Amino acid sequence: MLITQWLAHCALAFATTTFSQHIQSPLNLGLEQPVGLNDFELSKNALFSLHKTLVNIESISGNEQAVGEFLESYLRSHNYTVERQNVDPLPTGLQHSQAGELRRHKQRFNLLAYPGENRQTPVLLSSHIDTVPPHYGYEIHRHDQIFGRGSVDAKGSISAQIYATQELLASGEISANDVSLLFVVGEETGGDGMRKVNDLEMEWQTVIFGEPTELKLATGHKGIMILTIKAHGKAGHSGYPWLGQNANHMLMPALITLQKLALPSSEKYGNSTLNIGHMSGGVAANVIAEEAYARIGIRIAAGCPETVKKLVSDAVKAVDEDLELDFSDGSYGPVYIDSDVEGFETVSVNYGTDIPNLKGKHKRYLYGPGSILVAHSDHEHLKASHLLTAVDGYKRLVRSALRS
Repeated sequence: MLITQWLAHCALAFATTTFSQHIQSPLNLGLEQPVGLNDFELSKNALFSLHKTLVNIESISGNEQAVGEFLESYLRSHNYTVERQNVDPLPTGLQHSQAGELRRHKQRFNLLAYPGENRQTPVLLSSHIDTVPPHYGYEIHRHDQIFGRGSVDAKGSISAQIYATQELLASGEISANDVSLLFVVGEETGGDGMRKVNDLEMEWQTVIFGEPTELKLATGHKGIMILTIKAHGKAGHSGYPWLGQNANHMLMPALITLQKLALPSSEKYGNSTLNIGHMSGGVAANVIAEEAYARIGIRIAAGCPETVKKLVSDAVKAVDEDLELDFSDGSYGPVYIDSDVEGFETVSVNYGTDIPNLKGKHKRYLYGPGSILVAHSDHEHLKASHLLTAVDGYKRLVRSALRS
């Protein structure tokens, strides 16, 4: 056992040390000619090259077409059957001010890929191809730190899932009809891509979702509720404020009240948290603001969305009956996740995923490289070694799922 661990450590150290040298070479992902499993070069460079290409393709929610087309070509070139499932061009959860630009994008689609004859497989590996804004490209720092939007959330998971499947197939550990891949749009803006998958009316025994968990198995995650508070005032000249009603002034007391609101808590997830994520109001400093709104996200640590909705509604209406509340569809409470595979550390997480958006009685696991603590930031990054370790982790999860 000690010799095996030492050899594994040496292999990982060697791959990480030489990573920056390998990844500087020109990309050659073999898209021109289909390649069979026997011809597929299962080199670490292929994994890093795939990850680099994915990160360099901008795929902010609503603009996933280019990365979807690349993945479709890549998987077809490796003898997968790939099906597109079209999704509404305008993601849920975005403001109308963004609608015009996003509708100009031609297509949004999910990808279902399977290496065998059967599209219905016992095990499914899945992650999302969209990212939050803004996009910034792939960079390497300190030889083994990979920076770039989506490097962690969630193109690291996508790369490792594809590579793990290829290694399992090439080694003969699984058959071509054991595993399929599903990559969806819109996870960052409400999950419209995964909810659309339910229209396929497919069922799997096990679904392994890819998100940054620091290579641990997640035991569950908080629920979420998204809402908008709107204030409708009366415009006028700011020099004569008594002639109008300032919508910004109407909105702010309600937001201060919500910041102090006691929300449900639990031992597992801690406190529910409230984030005032986006605000807008008025048109100029010398005009009384006629309209104002705030977009708020609540991470639910205990109870059901209906309970939280009533707490919020009562608190806002107690401040001003004229304020308008709009609760977005898709709210859910805390989510249980399976974590019964030995050899993994476990963790509960505060972020949301597509897990509750996919209906079915399947077992569900959440695992992936990188840390959520740097996702969505201006320094999103992961270690090269996390990608390598994630490949092994996904392989172990697939093996366990097929055994059970």
